Amino acid sequence: MKRLSAFNKVVFVLNAIAALLLLAACAVPYISNEKFSFLSFLSLTVPLLVGMNFFSLLFWMLKRRRQLWLSLFVLVFGYFTLGTFLKFNFWGEDLQEEDLSIMSYNVRGFNRYNQLDNPNVFEDVKSLIDKEQPDIICFQEAGYTRKKEFLDDYPYQYLDYIYMDGKVLLGIFSKYPIVNRDFVCFPDSPNNAAYADILYKKDTIRVYNVHLQSLGITPGKGIIQNKPKDKLFKMLNENFKIQQQQAKMLEADMKTVNYKQILCGDFNNTQFSNAYKIIKGDKVDTFIEEGSGYGRTLNFHGIPVRIDFILADPEFEVKSHKNYDEEYSDHFPIMASFKLK
Repeated sequence: MKRLSAFNKVVFVLNAIAALLLLAACAVPYISNEKFSFLSFLSLTVPLLVGMNFFSLLFWMLKRRRQLWLSLFVLVFGYFTLGTFLKFNFWGEDLQEEDLSIMSYNVRGFNRYNQLDNPNVFEDVKSLIDKEQPDIICFQEAGYTRKKEFLDDYPYQYLDYIYMDGKVLLGIFSKYPIVNRDFVCFPDSPNNAAYADILYKKDTIRVYNVHLQSLGITPGKGIIQNKPKDKLFKMLNENFKIQQQQAKMLEADMKTVNYKQILCGDFNNTQFSNAYKIIKGDKVDTFIEEGSGYGRTLNFHGIPVRIDFILADPEFEVKSHKNYDEEYSDHFPIMASFKLK
């Protein structure tokens, strides 16, 4: 430090802060939100912290300074602890007719409240589905009144109205018979999960459709700018705790059956969160397996984030994963295909 110029000292201090925050973020998936929920904020900033450390590493490399070891260490440690958020897949497989394909999409009520200047959102979504022809669709924030309009291609459905004020509707549409279905009802929350047991190739698989607690900072509503910072922090803190509780409820429910399982949904948090780690367990993330690029499923105040996931038991071989760019909601659809091993 003594041999550094004043400018380089400032850079190193900022570098050290970014390195310490990234190290702290590495602990977030492994600690309880009940006691350390304030650290959960870091799970939302991992790509930013990685970028800051990467450019710090380049800076010190160009300067040929030993300070480069700090960022190099935390980047390597972070990679082995958290995994990657960028995928380079130049040999991705195309969807095969014999594969099982599943699409997950938070459709935001098919633009029921006109958040988008597009009166034909439902028709556009249906056209996308007609083109891609997924075998199973999991909608979050689905519109109950649209249920009958999918009957032609998806004769097996689970989209029941929930007689609880404000509950988010989840829809599961299948080309294969549904033999059992139910909710995993999250208490004291508008969010919930649903599942359907589906007959597929003489086997029964369980498909979960999940919508975890929203953090309450939806883009476009001015919450971050207008809400007092102490109240905003308290609200986020509480919602992180609720997400963990909901994740544990799902984890417990998944242990009640021996069916092979696929889980889709909007987690309202990233892959670096405690909730994601609990739900994922030993499942595989289809984007990590066969995705490409950044995997964005939502633009959060202009920042691309991946908060929608498709997870599957190891008995499924992930054949493909696709992210879409169609803007029919605040979220973007994702689809994956599988082959039973």
